[in-house]
Amino acid sequence: MSEFKIFTTYLLNFIAISAVLAVDPDTLQDLCVANTSSGVKLNGFACKESANVTAEDFFFAGLANPGKVNNSVGSLVTRANVENIPGLNTLGVSLARIDFEAGGLNPPHTHPRATEVIFVLEGELDVGFITTANKLISKKVKKGEIFVFPKALVHFHKNNGDKVASVISAFSSQLPGTQYLATTLFAATPAVPNNVLTKAFQVGTKEIEKIKSRLAPKKNLKQ
Repeated sequence: MSEFKIFTTYLLNFIAISAVLAVDPDTLQDLCVANTSSGVKLNGFACKESANVTAEDFFFAGLANPGKVNNSVGSLVTRANVENIPGLNTLGVSLARIDFEAGGLNPPHTHPRATEVIFVLEGELDVGFITTANKLISKKVKKGEIFVFPKALVHFHKNNGDKVASVISAFSSQLPGTQYLATTLFAATPAVPNNVLTKAFQVGTKEIEKIKSRLAPKKNLKQ
């Protein structure tokens, strides 16, 4: 194969891989600390005046200690994204800490804008994601181990042990977004019509109303 063909093949492969891996836009300057109070609307946040930038814009202590779990699913997500670390604006990364009670669950959800990588701090978890071919990829992960969830695929974390567990999650976006399947479908505002849900889940209206009544107060699951 000629050098030109080799180069062309390499270039095309690089472009294809880059397109697959592309997430948040690349930064065009040293920093762009988010001005969250700006009324300017764009894909991200407007930049704070450089003269007003401080070290605090790049600092967050919120992941240092376990969060207090106080909900029916037994898990708590503490975010470290651009909304509480303005210096992450345009950098394309963020973190979260997830703490689990014994038996706790981080329910099935997706991150539409990011791939997720978890590192287990304490305990062990049963984790998994579901491909678009409806195949479950799952594994038990223990302290010090890592697991990856591809961008936008439905996934979950479950503590089946009798001790607390916690993980650090890393994301390929400054604001990955989270959609919990149950709350998205059954606690939306305005509500998803019952005839859509009864048809989709092949159950009656009473069952749908029962699920809605249980999920309505728990909109704080959004992360």
